[in-house]
Amino acid sequence: MTWRTELAVHTDVLMIDDDTDLADSTLEYLGAFGVSTHHVRSGEEALTWLEKHSASTLLLDVNLPGMSGYATCREIRHRQVIPTLFLSGRTSEDDQVLALSVGGDDFLCKPYPMSVLLAKVQRALARARTSASASTARPIVIDDGWLQFDSTTGRVHVDGHEVHLTSLEYRLLRHLASRHGQVVTKEDLFTHVWAEPLTSDSTLSVHIRRLRRRIERDPDHPAYLRTVWGRGYLFEAGGQVTR
Repeated sequence: MTWRTELAVHTDVLMIDDDTDLADSTLEYLGAFGVSTHHVRSGEEALTWLEKHSASTLLLDVNLPGMSGYATCREIRHRQVIPTLFLSGRTSEDDQVLALSVGGDDFLCKPYPMSVLLAKVQRALARARTSASASTARPIVIDDGWLQFDSTTGRVHVDGHEVHLTSLEYRLLRHLASRHGQVVTKEDLFTHVWAEPLTSDSTLSVHIRRLRRRIERDPDHPAYLRTVWGRGYLFEAGGQVTR
């Protein structure tokens, strides 16, 4: 049985994998928990599908016919921000780092426990709902000559060049910018960015470092995203900040 939503305008999960049997079993399992799904077999097919439809989360295989999973992720990132969970039989740390560096939000090795995949998907969908709520809030615009951020368009420019953040990096930046000039606690970030209260401090630290590498002139001496020891993080920007 192939689980598809051919006529759907929006679906919870788009799975991009040329292993039809695995896709069928995965999407059948997700569907049993009320997750709407669609399956395509290549990166090229995914790009075509996304021109007319939308998805809240991508399940993306690394080894695809034609365009690789990494290339597919990069291309999608140029068009829109969708939380992306890489699925791969590759287990090396280098593969996982590469997946994150091209815009992936998470990485799961095959064969994966369905219960673990479901938990990750449900968490990603919760984050998407949080982001949707944030998008209806008062817009945020930052422009100080180095960093330009506009929450109405979701676009970020650094030193005149557009930067394609991962969905998690974007949510992190938006939430911190919405609290401009205020100390934001780790617990607040866990709840509003990760949509769960028990994310580890080390996970947050990794994403803070990655975001600094994307937006700071000198990530080792951050001017925008500062650590307030024992309390959390403080986001400050010069120039025009509109909320």
